[in-house]
Amino acid sequence: MFSLFSRNTMSDAPDVTPAPAKTSEPHPLDALTGGAFSAQTSGERSARIREWLATQPALDALQEVFKELSARDKGAARAVRERMDEIRRARDQEAIAVEWAEKATRLLEGARLNIADALAWQRDAAKAGAPLSREPLSALKTQLSERVKVIEDLQHRVQVQREAAVLLTQRIEVLSTKPWRDAQAALETLRADVQRWQDQAGELSADAAWPSVEARFPPQLDAARTQLLVVWDAFQLALQQAVAAAEDASASLPPVPVWADELRVARGEVPVAASAAEPKPARAARPAANDGPVRELARQAVEPAVVALETQTAQGHAKPMADAAGNLRGLLRKHGRWIDQALEARVHAALVAAGELQGWQRWGADQVREELIAKAQALLQRPAGQALGGRKIQESLRQLREQWKQADQGGLPNHALWKKFDEACNAAHKVVEAWLERVRTEAAEHKAQRLALIEEVKAWAAEHRAATDWKEMQRALRQFAERWRDSGHVGDKLFAELQPLWKDAMVAASAPLEAAQAASLQRREAMIQEAEQLGAAATLRIDAIKALQQRWQAEAQAVPLDRKHEQRLWDAFRKPLDDAFQRKSSQRDRTAEPLNARDRAVLEASKEVQAAAASGDAQRIRASLQALEAAMQAPAEPAEAAASAAAQQAPAAEADTAVAPAVPVAAPRTVVAVRGDDRPGARKDLAAAPARGADRRDARGAGRDGRGDPRRDEGRRFGSGVRDGARPESRGPRLGDTAFRAQRDAVEHAQMALRKLAAQAHGEVLTQLLGAWEQRNASLVPSAQDLGSRVSPAVRAAWVQALGHAAQGDGRALMLRLEIAADVPSPADQLSERRLLQLQLLTRRNDPAPDQTWGHDVASLLKTGHEAALARRLQSVLKALLRKAL
Repeated sequence: MFSLFSRNTMSDAPDVTPAPAKTSEPHPLDALTGGAFSAQTSGERSARIREWLATQPALDALQEVFKELSARDKGAARAVRERMDEIRRARDQEAIAVEWAEKATRLLEGARLNIADALAWQRDAAKAGAPLSREPLSALKTQLSERVKVIEDLQHRVQVQREAAVLLTQRIEVLSTKPWRDAQAALETLRADVQRWQDQAGELSADAAWPSVEARFPPQLDAARTQLLVVWDAFQLALQQAVAAAEDASASLPPVPVWADELRVARGEVPVAASAAEPKPARAARPAANDGPVRELARQAVEPAVVALETQTAQGHAKPMADAAGNLRGLLRKHGRWIDQALEARVHAALVAAGELQGWQRWGADQVREELIAKAQALLQRPAGQALGGRKIQESLRQLREQWKQADQGGLPNHALWKKFDEACNAAHKVVEAWLERVRTEAAEHKAQRLALIEEVKAWAAEHRAATDWKEMQRALRQFAERWRDSGHVGDKLFAELQPLWKDAMVAASAPLEAAQAASLQRREAMIQEAEQLGAAATLRIDAIKALQQRWQAEAQAVPLDRKHEQRLWDAFRKPLDDAFQRKSSQRDRTAEPLNARDRAVLEASKEVQAAAASGDAQRIRASLQALEAAMQAPAEPAEAAASAAAQQAPAAEADTAVAPAVPVAAPRTVVAVRGDDRPGARKDLAAAPARGADRRDARGAGRDGRGDPRRDEGRRFGSGVRDGARPESRGPRLGDTAFRAQRDAVEHAQMALRKLAAQAHGEVLTQLLGAWEQRNASLVPSAQDLGSRVSPAVRAAWVQALGHAAQGDGRALMLRLEIAADVPSPADQLSERRLLQLQLLTRRNDPAPDQTWGHDVASLLKTGHEAALARRLQSVLKALLRKAL
């Protein structure tokens, strides 16, 4: 789906890293691409790339050009990448075509072609993405279709021959009910028809596609041939006996009752009415065979076939059993008169067993068909909340019909069950038809909606052609793109028709914005170059940098770009200025004054504090903090103190002149203010109150020169300043910047580590207390020191005493009181009870509040039985109440 902002047309510009200065040396790939790398603009570069792609370059050249061009111009590199993708797809399709061509060739060259395999080849090849419309798959597809048609035609002819055999058998049976002379007259015609049927059946068996027919058709043809020949042989033999009996009165009568009665009447032996009571003649004796080799050959031919049929029947193999049965029937027709009675009985038993197994398989196939019918009927019998949609029913019907075809391949079809199955499928397909109609209607609506949106975009583009509010234009185009994505589903073919129209409309609508973005990109690149010049200058011009940054902000607010692209440009603009300021800061650090002995001591103590904070040892952290405080309060050397004082008193104009060595100055005399009463006997041991102004300055920790700088009295951070109303004896000289920052960071890290350790210890204390409640073991209650200052020894003793008794009572009301005291939330199902308790507490004026009695409330709660939910709530309460003691 086309999206305006996923297609960043501004990506045709080079990367945000400023391009190096152009040189006269051409790019090595210019000769290959027709000068694409030396093109001045992105459009010219894209045009030359398209001209080069028209020459059909090799894949290696495309990869090399794409590797170099993607870092310069992603828009032009996109066309190269698309061509590489096309080549790869073509190669993949060629490989797929070769694979499926080999499969089709194997199917065609095989001695037997299964229709299901041929149809599955076309379906699976289409799913795999094989180009069936191109050679050689197109020709192979046609060959497979023709072979399938030939096999299906052959199977249809087998069914026709089967019906023809039934009709011939009926003709013979009808002739056996007529006079024998009529049968004798129709003998030659009937013989010709039977011979023609045998010839046609032989042509079917000799056809090249005969091995490919389904396994159920050859047994059908063999059964029809066997039945027809048995009837035909019996008819001929009976007719020969009738003719012989008519010529010779002593000859035996034929086994056909009608003909036998007719001959008796002709002889005048038995009346016609009494002929019905005449017993049937005995079966003619098997002709004697004096030829021993013929009998042995017949036994050797029939006995292996009987063994093969018995083996396949015992194993339950349907198709091999049918083939073995057909082979045995053929041998029985050929050698049946020469085998003995025992072998003949064995042959008939094997054929009967095979017929029963085939009947069982037909019954199994009918069971499968019954299940498929039930599934088809269940598609419309689901509850209202579980009804299937149109697509699901369509897929289910397709699967059920495929399963029915597979069931038909394993046995004879059942037309009655097929009718029920087809009716159930047709009833379910009505839902599919309604769904398809609804889908077509929605597709038409979505098509109309998309066409209307395209026209709306065209009208908007014509109306805002001269607009200059680029942000509003970008917002409108984004809304159009979102509306296109939300316009509903249409078919792939229809979407392929509408997508080019949408792209053209959006390109025309976004043309002014893209032109403004291109111009803004050039201006920003110029500002990036200007920033590089300002950053490379020996002296930083702060006013010029501020003006340049304001110009950049104004440009960014006026013309919006893609967020990622704009961020890359901003990073490229900011980098040279940041590097310049960083360079200035490093130069300032290099010109800083060397550290004195006191600063070095403070730095060493700060490092020790950092190491102690990293170790997680609370005692070590506190000891290192005391050492740092001592290092900060240590007096400086006299020379260093004098130099520091001289540096503070030197005027700013003389900061760059040479300073003479400082002369040691005697320590100033301490002046102690006393009361103004100097009369004899007046008490002078009381210090006078400090002056109002001095008190204010001391409270701020800075004099007139200090101006509130915390580095003039570092010791105040650790409580070493004014204590009990007395001023410190000496503040010490000012720390250097490096030492001051080091001690400040070290103290912050140490305090954070102490808080973390205290919180960890607090959690362990709570876990230990809850474990004591669960086990009702008073010895597990933490000590008063571990519990903190919020828990008095009396309260802890109450907790220990509570755990010494057996559990009794319910603590839910106490828990609500504790949650009110700690101001933590209660479970949602107990909010009403908590509000009711709060109202009751408001009415009890003289009773202590829950935040005053929470210790005894916890003791009362510990007297009750332990519950996991209450334990979790108590942990939250104590965490809030004991946190103040940390």
